[in-house]
Amino acid sequence: SIEDIKAENNSGTLVIDAATGQIEVACTIKAFEFEKALMQEHFNENYMESNTYPNATFKGKLENISSINFTKPGSYTSKATGTLTMHGVEQAVSVPVTITVEGDKITEETRFVVNPNDYKINIPGPVKGKISEAIEVKVKANLAQLKK
Repeated sequence: SIEDIKAENNSGTLVIDAATGQIEVACTIKAFEFEKALMQEHFNENYMESNTYPNATFKGKLENISSINFTKPGSYTSKATGTLTMHGVEQAVSVPVTITVEGDKITEETRFVVNPNDYKINIPGPVKGKISEAIEVKVKANLAQLKK
């Protein structure tokens, strides 16, 4: 049977250049927290090898940036296209993005699927049947204007 495995990382960084649409995201792998300490240990040591590959990054560009008004309330959809680097492997990806503006609060959300094999993440035989080949990743970021 497949066990529901969830982890959260609340220390990632997301930066959007509102003029150009350039977007960069970075997170520390060891910052993912699991319900069970043993899952977290296996994730870091056996799968993600976080001492060797400490970060995951995305660098790319938001499409149709000119149609996103960061000062006007509303929900704006776009697509972020770029390179996701994880476990030392770079992959071209394109993911849907929703940016919501509510007063002075701006959030960015996306949901996409990552296949561990695409990033050379080895899942050992004894647990291979318990870990999905399609890992759902959800990102929700609160944005603030960068003060110069």
